[in-house]
Amino acid sequence: MKRLVSGIKPTGQLTLGNYIGALRQFVKLQDELEDTEFFIFIADLHAITTPQDRQELKKNIRSVAALYIACGLNPEKVNLFVQSEVDEHAVLGYIMESTAYVGEMERMTQYKDKKGKQTEGIRTSLLTYPALMAADILLYDANIVPIGDDQKQHLELTRNLAERFNNLYGDTFVVPEGFFPKTGARIKSLTDPTKKMDKSNENHKSYILLLDDLQTVRNKIKSAVTDSDNTIKFSQSTKPGISNLLQIYASLTDYSIKEIEKKYEHTSYSIFKTDLAEVVADALRPIQQRYFEIINSPELDEILDRGRERAKLIASRKMQKVFKKIGLGRVYK
Repeated sequence: MKRLVSGIKPTGQLTLGNYIGALRQFVKLQDELEDTEFFIFIADLHAITTPQDRQELKKNIRSVAALYIACGLNPEKVNLFVQSEVDEHAVLGYIMESTAYVGEMERMTQYKDKKGKQTEGIRTSLLTYPALMAADILLYDANIVPIGDDQKQHLELTRNLAERFNNLYGDTFVVPEGFFPKTGARIKSLTDPTKKMDKSNENHKSYILLLDDLQTVRNKIKSAVTDSDNTIKFSQSTKPGISNLLQIYASLTDYSIKEIEKKYEHTSYSIFKTDLAEVVADALRPIQQRYFEIINSPELDEILDRGRERAKLIASRKMQKVFKKIGLGRVYK
């Protein structure tokens, strides 16, 4: 049986971009890939590469887990767990640091971007977190890793580290393949469609949170940046604003972008955005209802407990093999 691995950081609420680019894809894949076991985790260790408020972090970990379920992940098909509750992630992360080169870490685009935004001292983990990311994947012998365009570099590093380790110590890790969603891989900001939708943006109108009040959602869509052309046509180079909205529409419905263009070819941006606002609100309504049912329930803890136990079983077996290959410890079971 194949395995799919993915995680998401609990640094604030999830956005519509997270839903379209990741969560919705997982829901589709769990039904399509019947011969694949899913390991989906809340990446709380990755969150502490930058300072976090302790109480907010605890709250967000639980909130992200509840949103995963509310968005349609089936606990009978998916192992959902919290990364830090499986110690092997951190242990293999250090071993991957010991396999990687400093130059490889320094070349990571996201590290360079985040380093440029830091106003205080840069934590070592901000440099080395791609090694932990590689460990997250290799720990479960993942065959499939769903990724966006901005994560290609990290997956390539993971593949390089797996091959390097295998060459040094013998066949140990599966070299993973990336899965690229066909639609909605990277939803853009509603106020600056040249950038991705990001909840850290100071302009709250630039993103839609999955738990936003539905009227707020409608207002954000209606105020989204387009252009002066008023023609509803997809062109990321010349019409990034309307193209982003078309991408959202197509991702949340059964319509293709071509079909949506045809549907609205004789209408205005105003009519299109009013309809899209309802499409988005209709998509978020059942998610919010399910979220508030589960967020403080024993059911959520039971799901996370089961996911942790299955993940720990696989992870501990892998680490025994890794330790034996390297020569760490005394007794190998």
